[in-house]
Amino acid sequence: MNETFKPHVLITGAASGIGKEIAHQYAEQGARLTVVDFDAEALRSAAEDLRRDGTEINTITADLREPQAPASVIESAFAFGQVHVLINSAGVYPAVPLLNITAEIWDAVQSINVRAPQLLTVEFAKRMGNLGDRLPIGYPAVVNISSGAALRARPGAAPYTTSKAALEMVTKSCALELGPVGIRVNAVAPGFVVVDSELNRLTDEYVSKVSANPLGRKGRPDDIARAVLWLASPAAEWITGEILRVDGGSAAGALELPVHWPETRTEIDGEPTTRSATKASTNE
Repeated sequence: MNETFKPHVLITGAASGIGKEIAHQYAEQGARLTVVDFDAEALRSAAEDLRRDGTEINTITADLREPQAPASVIESAFAFGQVHVLINSAGVYPAVPLLNITAEIWDAVQSINVRAPQLLTVEFAKRMGNLGDRLPIGYPAVVNISSGAALRARPGAAPYTTSKAALEMVTKSCALELGPVGIRVNAVAPGFVVVDSELNRLTDEYVSKVSANPLGRKGRPDDIARAVLWLASPAAEWITGEILRVDGGSAAGALELPVHWPETRTEIDGEPTTRSATKASTNE
């Protein structure tokens, strides 16, 4: 980070998990922070930890399900100083069987996971205007937190997977219209990441199935935070409208599926022959 420029970073969902780690990594780089969360006590505790390290920090308790919350959050954040980076990390992922979905459940997920990031970005952009040369190259920037669920449906997650697919299009749409005024908008899409969350509880069986990836370990909040800080930095100044998948390679394919054939059948000169799958894969 430029030693003479300390960005003011607004982070939603900052009381726990990925959002909290993003706040910590920005604090280590000397940024000023506005942190937002629904859980007032958890947010207070997270902010106290950051203040002990000397971070200038502003806290906002807000329920992003409320239609007016994004505008109120942006107003409060800018009262603390011009915001240079917006990180939309707040999100919920309830497990709801398809036949149990109600309008209230659907709307609650979409309002937090899609509408709030959209409106926060709109209000942020209204405040920023066309900044020209008033900020270092690469700023201002918006980074949304999407998910691998944007690409793959799964049982019990119709509201969530739909919301993340929509958020990725929100990212592209905002990038398209805000690029001409100098605002970059991107997203980071984590794979399975181990976080402590009272709101989003997962079973051990679910974790074991959803966390498979080619690199062989579960994700950590710091894996995602490093990607977010890079994507929001001048190092990524010519990147906008992109979805950066940080998932251990899980988006590359279905690693969790078992090998389902004992041997491979091929044909040589029209005659069927059988070879072991291992030998067939070596091109011998």
